[in-house]
Amino acid sequence: MVLTAVRGALGFLTRLPTGRSEAAWTAFSETPAAFPLAGWVAGALAVTPLAVAAISPLPVPTAAFGYLLALYAVTGINHADGVADLGDAAVVHGDPEERRAVLKDTEVGVGAVLSLALVLAGLALAALALAGLPAVSPATAAVGVPAAVAIAVAAEVGAKLGMAALACLGDPAFEGLGSAFTDNRPAALVAPALVAVPVALLGVPAVAALGGALAGALGVLRWSRANLGGVNGDAFGAANELGRLAGLHLGVVAWTLS
Repeated sequence: MVLTAVRGALGFLTRLPTGRSEAAWTAFSETPAAFPLAGWVAGALAVTPLAVAAISPLPVPTAAFGYLLALYAVTGINHADGVADLGDAAVVHGDPEERRAVLKDTEVGVGAVLSLALVLAGLALAALALAGLPAVSPATAAVGVPAAVAIAVAAEVGAKLGMAALACLGDPAFEGLGSAFTDNRPAALVAPALVAVPVALLGVPAVAALGGALAGALGVLRWSRANLGGVNGDAFGAANELGRLAGLHLGVVAWTLS
C-alpha cells in the first residue's frame, strides 16, 4: 500500500517516469505520508548541482542556476500554476465566490505575473545563497552533509509536509483536485510528520528549513480558508512553491546565525 502510494505521489508531484495508474492515485490520495516521502526523493535528486559544487570549484552562479534547472526538471511546473492562479485570485476585490471564479479563468492577469515573478526571483536568490555556503560548517559538520544540500533537501521535504497538512487539515473549496486529497482527518498528519522527522539529523539549519516550509504552506491554508472558503488544487501547488521558498530562506538565515 505505501509503495503504491509513493509511486502515485512521485507520478503526481514529479516528472519521474514511475507510471500512473488508478490504484496508485487512489493509494496516494489516501496516504498523506506519501507527500514527504516523495519530497525526500525529489529533494535528493534536485540538489545534485549543489552537491557537485560542494566538492568542486563550480562557480556559484552556475551551481545556483543548475539547482533551479534540476529542481524544475524533477518536479515540473504544474505547481507554479497554483501560484499564478492564487495570485490572480488575491487581487480580486470580492467575496470567496468571485475569487473562486477567477481560479477557473484561463486568462493570465497581473496578479499571476507578479506572484510568479516574485517566487522565481526569491528562489533564484535562495539558490545563490545556498551555492555560496561553505561545504562544511559548525552547524552541519556533525552530519557530514554539505550545508546547501541539507537545507535544500529539508525545504523540499517540508514543502511536501505542508501539502500533507493541507490534505489533513483543509476542507475543499469546491469539487475537484482539492476534494480528492482532503478526505483525511487531522490525526492523519502524524504519519507525514514522522516521515519528516529525520530532517533533524541534517542539523539546525535543516530543521529551520523544514519549519519554514511548513509555516509557508500553513499560511496558504489560512489564506485559502479565509478567501476561497477552503483549499483546491491551486492551493496545494502554491503551498508547495511558497513553502519551499520560505524553507530555503529560513534555512540560510539559520545557518548564518548559527
